Order: sequence, then structure tokens, then C-alpha cells
Amino acid sequence: FDPENIVKLAIEGGCNAVASTFGILGAVARKYAHKIPFVVKLNHNELLTYPNSYDQVMFGTVKEAWNMGATAVGATIYFGSEQSRRQLVEIAEAFEYAHELGMATILWCYLRNSDFKKDGVDYHAAADLTGQADRLGVTIKADIVKQKLPTNNGGFKAIGFGKTDERMYTQLASEHPIDLCRYQVANGYMGRVGLINSGGESHGASDLRDAVITAAINKRAGGMGLISGRKAFQKSMNKGVELLNAIQDVYLDPAITIA
Repeated sequence: FDPENIVKLAIEGGCNAVASTFGILGAVARKYAHKIPFVVKLNHNELLTYPNSYDQVMFGTVKEAWNMGATAVGATIYFGSEQSRRQLVEIAEAFEYAHELGMATILWCYLRNSDFKKDGVDYHAAADLTGQADRLGVTIKADIVKQKLPTNNGGFKAIGFGKTDERMYTQLASEHPIDLCRYQVANGYMGRVGLINSGGESHGASDLRDAVITAAINKRAGGMGLISGRKAFQKSMNKGVELLNAIQDVYLDPAITIA
């Protein structure tokens, strides 16, 4: 596993930036930080502690990211998890300092709680729950929010908590995937804070098709792009570049418009 290969893939694939850990980006910063914008991930889950828990631990500081030449910092908050409020305070403070240094901020607004699964249905990617996570993310001044593409809706109603209005599910959204994604965009100050969706895990042969579909939905909903990690770097350089270029073609194609 060579950190340089990840950065080379991002450059060869024409990406706007490369996002990764302190360890990976720090290993190649002196060689590449001036060639492609670095987004340093400040925190991560840590899966060696037993039993595992859904928590995000700070692995470094904003100043360390700035010192290695990063353009932006990223972080994850596991909304719904036991430690989410601590994470919220930590990242709000980190983002404030990043802005003082002139850096951009990206927040992975993910949900983590076993009770978000109800009657055999997983609502971790429900439009209403993820939309609320995005809303909390932009409140702490994230410049961009990253969210999973919604797969369903009605999480608040199914789980039985939170404040809802039936118009959330009628006037503001339908079951159409573009409308579900548009609800996420609306929760970022009506698109003022950009929404990028995650490319998701690799499934092999269907990866390129899946990535293009996700990109088209995101663009037509008013989003601003994708972060595509596992689908791209778990392939050969040529296949990874092909996938990244296919995603870019969606955003460059004027025929694919806001729905």
C-alpha cells in the first residue's frame, strides 16, 4: 500500500483534490502538496479497541495540516452516536481555526446508531435523517458537506423521534432519487453549502455504472460532486482513472441539467 499511488491516481484522474489521513498525505506532502490540493482528514474511527464503538478520534491538529501545505481539512461526525455531541464541539472548534488560517472545511455528516434500523429497514441513508445531519454540519460552518446518497425516507417517523412535518415527505420530497438528494441539498442552506455524495464501496464490475448514476443524481439534484475513494483506488491505475473521468464527464456534460 503506497501512499504515493493514491496521490498519483488523483492527479492522473484530474481530481480537484485528494482527501486522506495525516499519515498518507504527510508521507508525500513535500513532493505533492503543491501539485494537487490536499484535504487532510482530522479524525477517524479506530477499530482496534475491543469492543468496537462508533466514535471519531482526533488524529492530528489543524495547524499540522496547515504546516504540511494542505488547502482544506475534513472531519467526520457520527450523528446519532453516543459521542456525537463531543465530536460536534471538537470539529466546530477545529473548523473555526481552519477558517482563520484560510483553509476550507469539509464535513462527513454520517449517521451511526443501531436503532436507526427498524423492522428490517436501514434508515442510515434516509433523506430526512441525513438531511438533518447536513443541517447540523452547515451550522458549524462546513464549507462542503459529504453525505451518502439517500436510499429511502421517513426515518424520523419509523424510529419515532424528532420533530417532523408531513410536508417534509409530500411537498419537499418524493420517492424519486433526485428528489431525495435534493432534500439533502436544501438542508445545506438551499445549496449555498455544497453537497458532495460518497461514491460508496466497490462492488466490482458495476462500479463505473454505479458511479455515473450517483453523479447524475447528485448533479440533477443541485449537488456539486462526488468523493470517490474505494471505487477508484481499489483498481489498477488505468481503471481508476477511467472511473474518475466518467464521473467528471457527467459534470462537464451540459445536457445533464438540474431536474
